[in-house]
Amino acid sequence: MTAGVPFQYLVLRCVPRVDREEFVNVGVVLYAQSLNYLHCSGQLDEARLLALAPDLDLAAVQSALDAVIAVCGGDQGAAAKLGLGQRFGWLAAPKSTVLQPGPIHGGVTTDPDIELAHLVEKLVR
Repeated sequence: MTAGVPFQYLVLRCVPRVDREEFVNVGVVLYAQSLNYLHCSGQLDEARLLALAPDLDLAAVQSALDAVIAVCGGDQGAAAKLGLGQRFGWLAAPKSTVLQPGPIHGGVTTDPDIELAHLVEKLVR
């Protein structure tokens, strides 16, 4: 049996109207330092988002989610040039944009890809 490794994750929330404090989970970022692993996965539930904000620019929200995925992969902007731990910290920092990180949680896993898929299924879909 393989020993598990610690990981941290955060849920990405789409907050169409900050004044109403309503949000829809749209993604998960998972970081496992000992495995040199930082990945993001998610999807937009367009019907739920439009129920909260009928005038929401879904393309802009998808673009923001895609940017987080690119930062995790080291493919976008100055943050992508940082180490994985620094990138995770940057992604976890509070923002006043339509896509916001939730609190950081932790766990132990033997397979971060499977864990990420499980978290997305449980928390986003």
